[in-house]
This record gives sequence, structure tokens and C-alpha cells, in this order.
Amino acid sequence: QVQLVESGGGLVQPGGSLRLSCAASGFTFSTYAMKWYRQAPGKERELVARITSFGGSTNYVDSVKGRFTISRDNTKNTVYLQMNSLKPEDTAVYYCGAGPWRLDPTYWGQGTQVTVSS
Repeated sequence: QVQLVESGGGLVQPGGSLRLSCAASGFTFSTYAMKWYRQAPGKERELVARITSFGGSTNYVDSVKGRFTISRDNTKNTVYLQMNSLKPEDTAVYYCGAGPWRLDPTYWGQGTQVTVSS
């Protein structure tokens, strides 16, 4: 049974930091690119960051470059999203996904809420 379980979301003040984790099981984690998406109220889901299967390459949406860092630990079947200098516009439900680099994920997590507010 495939599972992607996100954790680490919450309420943080502007300028603060959060670290999201996504624990994977039920598939060969090290063979999949991993991605973080987010969806804000009333907006479409957007790809925030992605990382290749062994972490050799990463890619970010322009709005988070220099503030967010995606990483993975294939020994723990976990992908991370370190989010620094958070802004109110980063408020969204964040989802992790596993799948091909250029296509939509094959597997999705259930999402974790991130709220940036004073």
C-alpha cells in the first residue's frame, strides 16, 4: 500500500521558518523524483519544488527561490522542504508527490496546512 504522509505544517509568523517532511512507503522511493506542491484558497495547485531520484538536481518556482530548499534522504524514504523567510502569500496546503520529473505525480500525500500570519 503506497503512502505519502506529510508533517511539519502549522502557524508561523512572517519571516519565520518551517520544515515539512514527507515519509514514503509502499514503493521504491529512490527511483522516483519527488515534488512539493501547494494550493492556496481559490487558487490552482502549483509546483513549488522538485528533486531527482538521487537528489542530483532540484528545481523551484521563482517565488520561493532563495527561501525554500528541497532535499531527500533515501535511507529514510523521506523528502523535506525547508521553508525560510516565510511570507503570508506562502499560506497554502502543501502536498508531496512522487512520480516522473516532467509529469504529474503518480502518488500524492494528503497535504499539510501552512499558515503564515502575524
